[in-house]
Amino acid sequence: MDTPALFDLSGHRALVTGGGRGIGRHIAVGLAEAGAEVAVAWRKREACESVADAIVAAGGRARAFEADCSDPESIDALVAAVGPVDVLVNNAARVWAAPTLEYPLEGWDKVFDLNVRGLFYLSQQVGRQMVGSGRGSIVQIASISAFRGAPDEEQAVIAYNASKGAVVALTTDLAVKLAPAVRVNAIAPGPFLTDMMNHIRHDDERLRGYEATLPLKRSGEADDIKGVAVFLASEASRFVTGQTLVVDGGLMAVGPAQPQ
Repeated sequence: MDTPALFDLSGHRALVTGGGRGIGRHIAVGLAEAGAEVAVAWRKREACESVADAIVAAGGRARAFEADCSDPESIDALVAAVGPVDVLVNNAARVWAAPTLEYPLEGWDKVFDLNVRGLFYLSQQVGRQMVGSGRGSIVQIASISAFRGAPDEEQAVIAYNASKGAVVALTTDLAVKLAPAVRVNAIAPGPFLTDMMNHIRHDDERLRGYEATLPLKRSGEADDIKGVAVFLASEASRFVTGQTLVVDGGLMAVGPAQPQ
């Protein structure tokens, strides 16, 4: 197989959760550009339709679905409506901010219901189909927050960080349990110009100061995540499973201070 063919997703069907905005949108577009038929799912249907329409307008194939991936019944309905897929990207996630010593269990439960419980349940349902067909790739979206701590002044989101640590552990274990038919890997993004960086991305001075601390001197953009997702979804990574690939412009390599 030549190199371009390794990355070609023609004939593949993908499901991307949280695909209506941010990193999920970038990944959905990237998979479609590589040839996959993409199901874009999120709790906001209009946003998913916008992404699917953009993919179709560019010559790709996509459908939009409304789904709450913290609700098993909604996940069951989504799996039934989408049909069999051989690529699953679990990107849907929730953040709840509060000081650690005042963090409410309600917030903790809501974060884990989507980021971990829902992610596992969808992986289980789709994974069952993949094992039955003999092939599949599951890509979980973790975070560099799984590997580092931060004071409340910088990241008062302890449940989110803990949930992403759980995603990394779950990725490793699922990769072993679903092998050899299904590969399971994760992407741990660092600073991307999405809503997760709203605290500084609209402040040019703070953003420039922060980006100056990164080895690559910039935040992540659409192409920076699309290529990684296509790699993990495609035959190009057919001997890769159980791994978490950090995509952070070098932040974890030097551990710079977070913006104040």
